[in-house]
Amino acid sequence: MFVKVLLALPFSKELTYSVPEDTKGEAMIGKRVEVPFRSAKKKTAYIIETVESLDVKYTIKPINRIIDKEPIYSQTEIDLAYWMSSFYLCSPGEALALQIPGGRVDKSISVSIAETDISTLPVEELSSYQIQAIDEINSKQDKLYYLYGVTGSGKSEVYFRCAEEVIKSGKQVIYLVPEITLTHQLIQQVGNRFKDSVAILHSGMSASQRLAQWRKIKNSEVSLAIGVRSAIFAPFDNLGLIIIDEEHENSYKSGQTPRYHARQIAQKRCSTTGATLVMGSATPSLEAWKLMSEGNIKRLNLPYRVGKGEIPNMRIVDMLGQKNLISNELQDAINETLRKKKQVILFLNRRGFSYFFHCKSCGYEMACPHCTVALTYHKTDNSMVCHYCGYKTQPIRMCPDCHSLDVGYSGFGTEMVEQEIKNLFPFATIDRLDGDVAKVKKNVFAVLDRFKSGETNILLGTQMVAKGFNFPNVELVGIVLADSGINIPDFRSQERTFGLITQVAGRAGRFSEHGRVFIQTFKPRNDAIQYAIHSDSEGFYQNELQVREETGFPPYSRHLNLVVRGRDLNKVIISATEIVDILEQLCEKLGDSYNDIPDIMGPSECAIAKINNNFRYYILIESKDIRTSQWLVKSMLENYKLHSTLYLEIDVDPLSML
Repeated sequence: MFVKVLLALPFSKELTYSVPEDTKGEAMIGKRVEVPFRSAKKKTAYIIETVESLDVKYTIKPINRIIDKEPIYSQTEIDLAYWMSSFYLCSPGEALALQIPGGRVDKSISVSIAETDISTLPVEELSSYQIQAIDEINSKQDKLYYLYGVTGSGKSEVYFRCAEEVIKSGKQVIYLVPEITLTHQLIQQVGNRFKDSVAILHSGMSASQRLAQWRKIKNSEVSLAIGVRSAIFAPFDNLGLIIIDEEHENSYKSGQTPRYHARQIAQKRCSTTGATLVMGSATPSLEAWKLMSEGNIKRLNLPYRVGKGEIPNMRIVDMLGQKNLISNELQDAINETLRKKKQVILFLNRRGFSYFFHCKSCGYEMACPHCTVALTYHKTDNSMVCHYCGYKTQPIRMCPDCHSLDVGYSGFGTEMVEQEIKNLFPFATIDRLDGDVAKVKKNVFAVLDRFKSGETNILLGTQMVAKGFNFPNVELVGIVLADSGINIPDFRSQERTFGLITQVAGRAGRFSEHGRVFIQTFKPRNDAIQYAIHSDSEGFYQNELQVREETGFPPYSRHLNLVVRGRDLNKVIISATEIVDILEQLCEKLGDSYNDIPDIMGPSECAIAKINNNFRYYILIESKDIRTSQWLVKSMLENYKLHSTLYLEIDVDPLSML
């Protein structure tokens, strides 16, 4: 007996191994096996086919052992892996491995449900817009729906109602959120509604814990899977509904090979199974907005907040001439809010104490020796840290170039803001929530629980606090610096700025009429800020789509980005140039009659030219139809072998060009 297997390596071939006589009855599709491969004595492989006999004249190596007692994936996952391989230009083994938890033994986890779980609201407490949205989705007249509602308009209640209806019909539901922290909040809300029929899938769990949850899904012990991006692969065999909350979030796009987007995987799974896809956000991605405008996605509106919540009063504070990080206007508002026993959220999308450390005499700047980025000063442990490769060192006391002692930091991050608000409000209880705190997941949940219970007065954070949180006692939101994303050299910077301001502002006044938002900025006339301050989503999207159409950027084109990286700069440049030459030759073969000849841009140095001692050059392919670009790259890969010391990153529909 023989098995054909896939390995999680960047080549597309299936490999064949023999099965020892004593384990023939155990080898079957859907199990993982341990196999010898090249110089490695053992590699995990995935059985995709069993063969009783082969007519070969050479010796076939036997498998070492079978890892799983029961199959953990089916032909459905295998088929999806081959589709991902074709679409994202990765190997099927890499795509299959991505779907399967890596644990070897099941390790159960306790899903804690708070006593204050939100039970089902009576119908009379739902808004007419919520009722209409629920009826539309449950009618299943369309397969793609978008719940477009202002922050606090009750999108979650619509999701829950629709999920209940699907589960009653005997089908299953996947519910995606963009952050692990939101998974925690969501679990606290599902309580009595779904009882023990919920599985959780996210990266904060160990591989063995994820495997245990995976098996519960696989064995139909649960009907609802909640999680972040990777939960889109939950192995339900009777899928009826996929929910993608906060659809606009970049975290739904993987940053590692294969660089998949959960929205695209959801669309593929729904088209295969006949399930319904419901997405939602107060700030849809521009791609989703265009599809809604063209009628390709059914748009369902929730224009008002539920209950007593009103859209907060928003105010711009021009920071030119301000001496402190927290303006006088925002300080007064914080004091007033604290006197009322209400809570405050302060937002700054930049962690650390300051974002660069330099010589004030000659301008020397402390940069990472392995990456072309400035080091960020972290005061808590008095260190300079690279946020790309993790390099850490001590701050300088003397400039290595001019030997001046006049050295210090510039710019500011969440640590510096935390220090200032502690000085300004010494009697307030303050917590910080950013990437440094989030390194330990239990710290994140502890911070959120303290704030939700009212123990914390002021919560300071990065974009982690901007996503979907529902804190009833928050009346004031302060955006410490709205400009942090505007100057990034990326055509999506305006879209991200508008989305972040709108989402953060949405945390204020969700259960009252007194919500206020202060937006501190050095660019008060910026379009994204102006549209956000006036809550003019229609105006922003119309304006931004016009700009994108004039420039030919997505969603009016599709991008495929290739990044060649390696430690030898000359080899990187030579290989990137050779790749462009092949791509241009392939474009010539398409002929002038072909109406979608892609534009090949590059090779050019990446905005961050070096990360972790790897030099980086990119090649951007722009076309109307992504299939044309995919054909080009597939054909190029068949005709070109990259040097063994280099690596080629392939990103279909990239969200960032950094």
